[in-house]
Amino acid sequence: MKIEDLIKIAIEAQNNAYVPYSHFKVGVAVLSKNGKIYSGCNIENHGIMSICAERVAFSKALSEGEKDFKAMVVVGAEELTTPCGYCRQFISEFVEKDFKIYIVYGEKFNKIKEYTIEELLPCSFKLKH
Repeated sequence: MKIEDLIKIAIEAQNNAYVPYSHFKVGVAVLSKNGKIYSGCNIENHGIMSICAERVAFSKALSEGEKDFKAMVVVGAEELTTPCGYCRQFISEFVEKDFKIYIVYGEKFNKIKEYTIEELLPCSFKLKH
């Protein structure tokens, strides 16, 4: 799977975002190690119960039994938009150190930055199993 394919899927998901309050659309594509892709968009709510695109995509994957993840693409705005703190902690629960996070941004989504979860969340909370 090429990064360009994941970007297209994330942009398609971004178009489905429900953001009547912030008008800030985010789309995500999560790639499992077996090659399956799970997409998500952010969904706002009048109360405080909004959900980020990252958690939508991971929740879809997890609810279908997926446990092994390879990479994800996040498409937000023209400026660099990384996952929020809650999403970083959520993601850290389910990925290994080699998991790649690609943040796609720019006027035509032509810029890409690559991170690991440890770079975005160096001191995540983890319980020993």
